[in-house]
Amino acid sequence: MKKRLFILVEGEDDVRFFGRIIKPLFVSRYDSVEILPYACIKRVKVNNFLKSVVQMGNDYLFVADIDEEHSVRDKKQILYYRFPNIDGGSAVIVIKEIESWYYAGLPDAALEALGAPVLPSTNGLSKEDFNRLIPGKFDSRIDFMFEILKYFSLLTAEMKNRSFRYFSDRFRLKESGEEGRHSEREPTHAAGTYAR
Repeated sequence: MKKRLFILVEGEDDVRFFGRIIKPLFVSRYDSVEILPYACIKRVKVNNFLKSVVQMGNDYLFVADIDEEHSVRDKKQILYYRFPNIDGGSAVIVIKEIESWYYAGLPDAALEALGAPVLPSTNGLSKEDFNRLIPGKFDSRIDFMFEILKYFSLLTAEMKNRSFRYFSDRFRLKESGEEGRHSEREPTHAAGTYAR
């Protein structure tokens, strides 16, 4: 019998990423996959929700950026303190921030076509670094993020970000039949207008 998966994420950038890239890789395994931003919800409510998910026999992933913590272990200790009902096996730590996973998934050809620098690794990429890399042709960071999601490659992201590769391996993302998952479109409209 299938069950439900809840993916708890920090904010709207995470909702977009997990909704477009990760959710499709889990839909065949569950009756439903729901993404819930928790940053604006009181801790006690989040903690009670985690407890009820387990009691109902469902699964969850609890996603958090490592931010300025020195290690995944340190970040998990903070999460345990804030949310005592969290199961460490369900915690997903993004290094450094979700923007590093976005940028990691852009193949070099797409980066060049979009006018963005090619980086060999995004392991240390922060939100501020990401914002500095946004080409001037984009009206906003959200526009750039939407464009990234059109060309996102699972395999490229695994090569360019260790924490994404760990996440992908741990939850067997490639087993969903989308090993090279990315848009079939070629990024040929770099000098033109962008879909929003």
